[in-house]
Amino acid sequence: MRSITVKLILSFFVIGIISIFMIVLLARQNTRTEFNRYITGGRGDDLVTALVNYYETNGSWKGVDTAFASGLDETPFPSFTIADDNGGALFDGGGYHTGDIIPNPDLEFGTPISVDGKTVGVLVMEHMPFPGNPREEEFIQRINNLLIFSGLGAGLIALLLGILLSRTISRPIRELTQATHAVSEGDLSQQLPVRSKDEIGELTRAFNRMSTELVRSVNARKQMTADIAHELRTPLSLILGHAEAVHDGVLPPSRENFEIIREEAARLEHLVDDLRTLSLADAGELSLAPQVISPEKLLQEVAALYQFQTRSKDLNLNLEVSPSLPDIDVDPGRMTQVLRNLLDNAVRHTPAGGSVTLAARATVEGVELRVSDTGPGLPSADLTRIFDRFYRTDESRRRDEGGSGLGLAIARSIVVAHAGQIHAESEPGKGLTVVITLPVKHR
Repeated sequence: MRSITVKLILSFFVIGIISIFMIVLLARQNTRTEFNRYITGGRGDDLVTALVNYYETNGSWKGVDTAFASGLDETPFPSFTIADDNGGALFDGGGYHTGDIIPNPDLEFGTPISVDGKTVGVLVMEHMPFPGNPREEEFIQRINNLLIFSGLGAGLIALLLGILLSRTISRPIRELTQATHAVSEGDLSQQLPVRSKDEIGELTRAFNRMSTELVRSVNARKQMTADIAHELRTPLSLILGHAEAVHDGVLPPSRENFEIIREEAARLEHLVDDLRTLSLADAGELSLAPQVISPEKLLQEVAALYQFQTRSKDLNLNLEVSPSLPDIDVDPGRMTQVLRNLLDNAVRHTPAGGSVTLAARATVEGVELRVSDTGPGLPSADLTRIFDRFYRTDESRRRDEGGSGLGLAIARSIVVAHAGQIHAESEPGKGLTVVITLPVKHR
């Protein structure tokens, strides 16, 4: 199979050769025709002058064909005849015989011969290929040779330009092909230089973005697998350790030891449930049971669940809801899960004496729900990553002091499943605010 480079070279070359051939052919024909017209026109003027002199000398056209048979100054004239007043040929010549009636079109293109202001005949010359003398023929031949050599030179230039242009065009395609093969073999670090701003350049940029996203996705998957293994190992180790210790008599079968085993089993179950929720969201199979509910009622129900928890940690739980908010069409259970994950995170990171705020207001896009705290906040570099799975802003923090690291990832998946948007706003030392925007229910 021929490569695209060869196809482009052949295409450029064939187009160039055909164009050059047509130009050379037309130029050759037009050069001879125009030169013939130029020479014939010049000789026609000379012939008219000679015929006028002949008529003035002889007073008639008798013997004119014999007198001009050898030409003027030994230069042959094209074949011609003279038409009389009735349009008849006076002698053989110009493609006519003596007495032939010359058609009006030829008479109109003829040259009137006037003597003392009176038209005494019409010169009719035969339209025939340029006869030319040897020097004139040599001139035409040189012009034709020049056109041929120019055409060959232009064809060579077309070939060279075709090779250059085809290589320029096909180079990024070859690079993309090689990079694609490398990616298919497992090398995901392929990045190509963008050499143009056209469609091929855009294709290269798309490939680079795809390669970058593949690397990020693969790394995230590896990290997630490692995180899942770690998260599962911790409760499993505690459960197995305490169970074996109780079995071997190292620890007494007391209520406290069984409670540790139960808590770790519950933690393990919670982690598995979170992973299942995320897998369903990834597959687009997250079940939703939408209901029309007012944002105020939703926030009040969630706030009621955290009254004791915030009070025991000496936190103020505030509820700020704008009046006359439109209803939203959401799954109350799933949306409560989202808000609880956000509130768990806010309560965990807000020091005693601080406050956590649940707010709702109307926006152009719909209804905006906000969960804010007065904790330490986050740097801007962490804001876009806090919704990643198992991402922790403080890697040194013990995992058993926090959640599974999946709460915000689950929140994002549920919000997206509701055709909503979620993002975080924060400045170091000024707390964290998570903003959810949901479409309203149109009545």
